[in-house]
Amino acid sequence: MPSLTGLPLQIIAALVAVAAFAATMALWPRLGGRGWRAWLGRIAAFLGTQVTVLVAMGLVANSYFGFYSTWSDLLGLDGSPGTVVDHQPGGRAVSVTGEQRMYSAQGSAQDRSGVIQRVEIHGTGSGLTGTPAYVYLPPQYFQPAYADSRFPMLLALSGYPGTPEKLISLLQYPASALKAVETGKMPPTVLVMMRPTLVGNRDTECMDVPGGPQVETFFTEDLPKAMSAAYRVDDRPEARAVIGDSTGGYCAVKFAVRKPDAYRAAIALSGYYEVHNDPTTGDLFGGSEQVRQDNDLLWRLRNHPAPPVSLLLATSRNEENYRPTQEMVAAFRAPTRLSTITLDSGGHNFHTWTREIPPALAWLGTRLAPPTPDPAGAGAAAAPAAAAPAAAALR
Repeated sequence: MPSLTGLPLQIIAALVAVAAFAATMALWPRLGGRGWRAWLGRIAAFLGTQVTVLVAMGLVANSYFGFYSTWSDLLGLDGSPGTVVDHQPGGRAVSVTGEQRMYSAQGSAQDRSGVIQRVEIHGTGSGLTGTPAYVYLPPQYFQPAYADSRFPMLLALSGYPGTPEKLISLLQYPASALKAVETGKMPPTVLVMMRPTLVGNRDTECMDVPGGPQVETFFTEDLPKAMSAAYRVDDRPEARAVIGDSTGGYCAVKFAVRKPDAYRAAIALSGYYEVHNDPTTGDLFGGSEQVRQDNDLLWRLRNHPAPPVSLLLATSRNEENYRPTQEMVAAFRAPTRLSTITLDSGGHNFHTWTREIPPALAWLGTRLAPPTPDPAGAGAAAAPAAAAPAAAALR
């Protein structure tokens, strides 16, 4: 079977589309009658031409963007979870496997699965507002045994131009986190789910744009302060992590590498490691080569002191980021810790990422600080704080 992303299949599809169009033009005079056969013939010719053109265009777009890399990926036949490989400078590696179990319990929905709240997060330092944002509070947040605890936080970012709702419905972060907690693979964790774009539909690549929106400041300074003020969230960097797919994956690794005092662990699913100006971004660098280099993650690993963070990079042998991921592995140095998930096949799509999230959360469970005693006392800030409207506000 021809490769789904190969040039031969694209050429065949294009030739079929041209042939269908030519056949329609040649046969159209014969289909000009008034009877039902003529009507069916015209409908079949019209639909056949449209379908072949759309298939050809879809194959070209899929090859360019890498949505589905194989036929199995397109048909959803690849279903096994990925395997985490922990790398050591010098090439040694140790493998561990993550998997999910089904969760079931009695009691109320809150006791059984936790609560998802829709919030607005107002950044006092950046002046930006993150909306809509969703906060998932695990069931332990409401249990008496954890009344004096402050919880670790995981920021989950979508790609561009994704929506945070897809993080819940398609990628199922709350459900996956709940299963990881119930199977002892991850401590009870508060999730914050957002898109990386805060300024209309501009793709700022989570940068502090010179003379423009300060998106990195929002995610690395404003958001952690807002969450620790409004919820019982631990404000230590080792209790914070960030995960994202595509653009969100680039942002995740960048936050950890550039601002290790904000996030000590980062996970990139099909992420990339450098950015360029394009029509969706506008001018990100203000004409500064230094700004561009400072946001090139591979360049930073090679040229800056190694930050004390843990990174997990997920890819597949079919993805465009496979080779850059290998370069990241070759470039990192201690005290940075770097792990990878490499699927045998998988494209730039939700199906691939759902195979990577369970082992990624299990990996995170060994690096994320567990809930700690709350110095403010039992039950403090059990819900978003009404006294902190500049930090976070419910909607």
